[in-house]
Amino acid sequence: MRVLGIDPGLTRCGVGVVEGVPGRPCKLVGYYVVYTDPGDDISLRLLHLDRSLAELVAEHKPDSVAVERVFSQHNVRTVMGTAQASAVGVLSGARAGLPVETYTPSEVKAAVTGSGTAGKAQVTAMVTRLLSLDAPPKPADAADALALAICHIWRGGTRARIQAAAVAAARKGARRR
Repeated sequence: MRVLGIDPGLTRCGVGVVEGVPGRPCKLVGYYVVYTDPGDDISLRLLHLDRSLAELVAEHKPDSVAVERVFSQHNVRTVMGTAQASAVGVLSGARAGLPVETYTPSEVKAAVTGSGTAGKAQVTAMVTRLLSLDAPPKPADAADALALAICHIWRGGTRARIQAAAVAAARKGARRR
């Protein structure tokens, strides 16, 4: 399975592409950071992000997209930009007809380090180790995007099967009524 992971951000949006199957080592395909100028109009920044993500989806042809779910932050301005970038990331996968899954930062940290409270340095170190890289991916946004992709490969299949079973059970229950 090839997964494109997106660590949303308006100024810096990390993108990582990883291949693998659950329970096996993953392989790095590539990583990128899409930058936008904070001085530009928000519409131009989102358009640049949208076009860049569309190009990366077209280039790498992932099987699915994993996006970090926005969580509450104290700085409302920052969370708004992150939420907007997240929406563009979700849209990039949906527009290509791909399954899109979102993960909280804690889910991603737990998947790659074993602890949902791991720090950025721990996540970066584990991504470097898990992908057998010679050096840590920089900046941290790229490492976080790779962690998202790894998380989806290792956990996404299970999550999808549980969701499909729940839907099937609900349909079966509805037919009995």
